[in-house]
Amino acid sequence: MMKFDGISKQYSLGQNQISALDGVTGQIAQGELVALCGPSGSGKSTLLNILGMLDTHYDGEIMFGSQLLSKNPKSLIQFRRQNLGFIFQRFNLIPVMSALENVSYPLMLNGLSTQEQQEQSLAMLDKVGLADWAHHRPDALSGGQQQRVAIARALVHKPSLVIADEPTASLDSASASQVIELMKTLGHELKTTFIVATHDSRMATRCDRTIELIDGKISHSAYQWAS
Repeated sequence: MMKFDGISKQYSLGQNQISALDGVTGQIAQGELVALCGPSGSGKSTLLNILGMLDTHYDGEIMFGSQLLSKNPKSLIQFRRQNLGFIFQRFNLIPVMSALENVSYPLMLNGLSTQEQQEQSLAMLDKVGLADWAHHRPDALSGGQQQRVAIARALVHKPSLVIADEPTASLDSASASQVIELMKTLGHELKTTFIVATHDSRMATRCDRTIELIDGKISHSAYQWAS
């Protein structure tokens, strides 16, 4: 589904050049739940931003299916809206919107009618077990429920790829377990690929595969975790 070849990224720190990524190469299959692991400063956040097409200042190439991705930020806006979903550690829900309105937001950006937005958003909230909470605002929901709303929002427009940045870091063990299982189940059911940056062993050990980064290089990219 995605191939990346020779991804390198440098930052300027005063007069020095800091290498965040150094020739990272790999591929990810459709429907995989992949954990991107490594210590702080290993380059995983940088790689996550590049694979999520939020950072276009890098060397190397990314193939999305058969398409070579552009490095022009403007040309990627619509592509991201149609093909990518995002899940964040702090949920990033809009506080003045209900769960239903938050989930509907990507569909609105993609030009669907109000009726289509509501029908598809309610169906996705039902998949994450929150249909009865559709009209509640985020402050009325627990952390685990908010993250499930965020998962529904990321998946409602049927993206090929979901980028998740530490999605369980703010959750207790029970909520984290529910969120992990939900991401894995829905990813396999919908054939949506998840790339998850995480320090959380609860998350990493239940993913299909890990990509481990050390000092900007892949250290171990093919370990198959037990389900």
